[in-house]
Amino acid sequence: MSNRYWPLLPAAGVGKRMGSDRPKQYLELNGRMLIDHTLSVILSYPLFNSAVLVLSDDDPYWSASLFADDSRIVRAPGGKERCDSVLNGLQQLEGKAAADDWVVVHDVARPCLRHADIDALLASLGDSGALLASPTRDTMKRGIRGADGRVRIDHTVEREQLWHALTPQVFRYAELKSALEKALSQGFVVTDEASAIEFSGGTPVLVEGRSDNIKVTRPEDLLLASLFLNNP
Repeated sequence: MSNRYWPLLPAAGVGKRMGSDRPKQYLELNGRMLIDHTLSVILSYPLFNSAVLVLSDDDPYWSASLFADDSRIVRAPGGKERCDSVLNGLQQLEGKAAADDWVVVHDVARPCLRHADIDALLASLGDSGALLASPTRDTMKRGIRGADGRVRIDHTVEREQLWHALTPQVFRYAELKSALEKALSQGFVVTDEASAIEFSGGTPVLVEGRSDNIKVTRPEDLLLASLFLNNP
């Protein structure tokens, strides 16, 4: 079985919840663009020789990246949704990746990933792949929206064995490509790559990762990311 790894980073989103004048991956974070922090982590990992970066065709910001001219970056065109972008990235690997090579999908908006977490993830790969995750620590409530628009508690959800899905998520190239194609063809809503694998009958392994591997989604997340990067 292959032990080759292909990092794939979807980066075609616009980040509407940030309320900024540009996609969140291009916002300034500790003196560099957020995307550059993430690519630094990925491209400095010893087992990764290149990375597929999925970008919008009309992206006007990428040229300012520290990695814009890096030969290790393989570009792929963005799609309508994240799952479409990931599938485009996989298609870019056709003829390069073997069926049983591992694809390492990571959110470009998670700049605080540590190499130690990648080590743990790759050491724990099961037949259906694996993903970093964090056990839920808070009391979980199922809400229901009323006619007045306010959300009220419907019931409390048992938090035991509930996990927050993180990235990277790692799966065999052919299995992930087939799973995404199947899910999209049947109209299944793919919220992450693991959900596509589950839809096809797979059972990925959950690997506990650091809780500071946050996804920058809102303005306050930039402050947290800055704090975490300054305190490794």
